[in-house]
Amino acid sequence: MSTYYNPADLAKFGNITEWQSEMGNKFFAYYAEVFKDGALTEREKSLIALAVAHAVQCPYCIDAYTSDSLQKGADEAQMMEAVHVAAAIKGGAALVHGVQMMNKAKELSM
Repeated sequence: MSTYYNPADLAKFGNITEWQSEMGNKFFAYYAEVFKDGALTEREKSLIALAVAHAVQCPYCIDAYTSDSLQKGADEAQMMEAVHVAAAIKGGAALVHGVQMMNKAKELSM
């Protein structure tokens, strides 16, 4: 099956440093630090990343954090629940803008 996103490109992510090593290296150092155990466990952070990956619709991130979540001990129900949280937040964010539309419509109707 041919897709726009080539799954093999995920393994090339580290190559972004080739054209701008200073910023690329800083990004990867920050990225590594963010995902270390802290107030949240690595597993919790992985589930958050999985949910965000769905919200921003990044197929590379979905693949990466599906694997990472499983490796860190998350189960399928936890992963799907995280996806549902992302869907609820994204849907709510779209709907809350309806208030802006209602305000504008009322303003124009006066």
